[in-house]
Amino acid sequence: MAKYAPDTTYDGLLSYVRQKLTSMTVCSTQPTNFTQGFTTYKLAIKSSMTSTYVIAAAGDTSGRKLVMQANNSLSVTATGTAAHIAWLASTLSLLLLCTTCTTQALTTGNTVNVPTHDFEIRAVA
Repeated sequence: MAKYAPDTTYDGLLSYVRQKLTSMTVCSTQPTNFTQGFTTYKLAIKSSMTSTYVIAAAGDTSGRKLVMQANNSLSVTATGTAAHIAWLASTLSLLLLCTTCTTQALTTGNTVNVPTHDFEIRAVA
């Protein structure tokens, strides 16, 4: 018997992330919990985010994905090397998703641009 999950299954998970998202941080190291993503490894932050910053779409390979729009001129609050982007639910103290980014040296007081990026859930096989 083949494995199957309809798009509504993936959309449910993606909708949860979209509805809970409140901030995005640029991090020096991969966070594995909210505190690391929001404080410990944070180099820059985009706060006051809502579901309008991300859209659900068909996956590039299969399944579904969330696409984050580009966010420019985020204020750098700590000096370090950017290596990860974290999506956070600040009101729930949750790390929702984390991805790598192009490494870049950041200096306090400067700004950083975060390009469009996505998270894809592939269809079950």
